[in-house]
Amino acid sequence: MYKRKIEKVFQSWLDDSSHKPLVVKGVRQCGKTSSVMDFASKHFKNVVYLDFREHPEYKKFFTPNLDVDSIIMRITAAMPRVEVEVGKTCFVFDEIQDCPKARGSLKYFHLDGRYEVICTGSLLGVNGYKTPGERAEEEEASIPVGFEDIVNMFPMDFEEWLWANGIKDVHIEYLKKCLNNETPVEEALHDRFSDLLNQYIVVGGMPEVISTFMETRQIGKVLAVQRRIVDDYKADMVKYALPADKSRIRECFESIPTQLAREYKKFSYTVVRPGGRGRDYTGSLQWIEDAGIIRRCYNTLITELPLDGNRIQSEFKVYMADIGLLVSMLEEGTQSSILDGNLLGYKGAIIENLVADIFSKMGRKLYYYHKDSSVELDFLIRYKGQCTPVECKATTGNAKSLRTVLKHPEKYHVTNAIKLGNYNIGRNEGLLTMPLYLAFLLTEV
Repeated sequence: MYKRKIEKVFQSWLDDSSHKPLVVKGVRQCGKTSSVMDFASKHFKNVVYLDFREHPEYKKFFTPNLDVDSIIMRITAAMPRVEVEVGKTCFVFDEIQDCPKARGSLKYFHLDGRYEVICTGSLLGVNGYKTPGERAEEEEASIPVGFEDIVNMFPMDFEEWLWANGIKDVHIEYLKKCLNNETPVEEALHDRFSDLLNQYIVVGGMPEVISTFMETRQIGKVLAVQRRIVDDYKADMVKYALPADKSRIRECFESIPTQLAREYKKFSYTVVRPGGRGRDYTGSLQWIEDAGIIRRCYNTLITELPLDGNRIQSEFKVYMADIGLLVSMLEEGTQSSILDGNLLGYKGAIIENLVADIFSKMGRKLYYYHKDSSVELDFLIRYKGQCTPVECKATTGNAKSLRTVLKHPEKYHVTNAIKLGNYNIGRNEGLLTMPLYLAFLLTEV
């Protein structure tokens, strides 16, 4: 079991005297169940685990009523080994989207107050997930608005990857000190973190993929697990989407590597299919986003705060939420090139998606700026109270757009910018250069 940041979220939830049943949302196979079960087993004498996907028959525990004592009676009758004690029991409802009435019961568990409930859910709220019968059941059960706490969980981020590789707090604090003082990282540590970053690009943050890599160090086995996960996502698209959307959702998803290979990476529906139009695919792309598989990065009208208020709704780039899964969608051999430090012609797309992975997993929304052919900024973030452009470079190189923006503060209202790449830490007036592996420390807003 790897150390996860979500553990602190769970602990804060439990410590809050006014907490409600917890719903943990996240993309499939990001580690929700294992994290919840690990936390519950550490804090409760009894854990009652119900997986509604593996055991659809468990739905009957919530029929014909949602009275807590009645639910417990049905569960214990069917599962004699289950122990339920007041104040010492946590119910874990896994894949709760498959049992709307179980989610409806959260209101009554909260009002009852004798037991804790933690739920996990994938595809919660995704359009077309239910059959007509299941949608009717969901409407009948109703979401318990005001009676549940909801948190989002992501695949493991780069810092969690570092922890999994034995990097200690003292090392992270050293990196923070270097960044704060704008002093170079020592060569030995710089090389170590650069190697770990290259590995992260290949492996990504899916816990099962990380375990496979740690146990075998065989990229072929890593790739097999990643491609199975991608195939599972595609199967969900075919199985659960509305019939009219099935093929379009898959087309949008499979176009992502090609979209990112373009010089200007704005998502284009004509790349999905020649002659494709936004009105035909908007819902399909939303489905993939709601499932947690992708992240949108919006263009902005100007390089000023607030970024969300200045975004252009119709202009965006699309990145995979997990960098390892993007790399697994490319041809075999790409992984070896990355580990050897040679990203070839696709390097820009991979590095941009890497930074999107790091930023989005730390909770940042994604924005970029593209005004004309002369100015294109990979990302815009709110950093230290300012709108700060961030450029990503797979290798050392010029950042023409950054120089243009910094030379004209009267036009762009930007005084500081960051260039991420194969560098150590340094500054030239308003431009801070830093290694890609430090992007996860750009947390200050």
